Amino acid sequence: MELSNHVAAPLELLLERYPDLACCKEQILEAFAVLKSSYQKGGKLLVAGNGGSAADAEHIVGELMKSFVLPRKLSEDFSNRLLEVDGELGQTLQMHLQGALPAIALDGHLSLSTAYMNDCEPLLCFAQQVNGFGVAGDVFLGISTSGNSKNIMYAAVTARAKGMPVIGLTGEKESALSGFADVCIRVPRTQTYQIQELHLPVYHCLCLMLEEEFFGA
Repeated sequence: MELSNHVAAPLELLLERYPDLACCKEQILEAFAVLKSSYQKGGKLLVAGNGGSAADAEHIVGELMKSFVLPRKLSEDFSNRLLEVDGELGQTLQMHLQGALPAIALDGHLSLSTAYMNDCEPLLCFAQQVNGFGVAGDVFLGISTSGNSKNIMYAAVTARAKGMPVIGLTGEKESALSGFADVCIRVPRTQTYQIQELHLPVYHCLCLMLEEEFFGA
């Protein structure tokens, strides 16, 4: 796909710093295209993982929902509407709110999660949230070092049924998720901690590319 120089730069830097990830270049580009298309149409990202991958899900949301490396000024129209609603409060909001790319980490809703796990089926906790939050055109990103986490797969099936593209982020082995996802980024490692060490630069790259696309010059 054609990318502007600014959007392509994070990927070029990623491959320069982590040459082993050259095997993932096409999948990173495909994942970026899926996310870009969703955001252009007003969609959002739902992210889920277990353990360290749950922390990664939260990390991704943090980079998308506020400024990562670029300033994200509000549109003039929205800034003016804030002032129209309340001059004093609107001025503070105008100065400090930032543009956001909507994203939700599904591990972070303890009351809902524990209620559902206790009352229903524990492995379907993420799937229930995809069912509740997700709409056609949103994107589900499932992070699993093995690619075989059952709760991630249940969520992925639910996402597909709702018309949501599925992106997987896994290790290098073929897995249930790699065979099912629309795009699966399989980093070239097999040990869990080494897989996680490469997941971070991959999703940082995607977040940087998206920020350049939507908030860059």
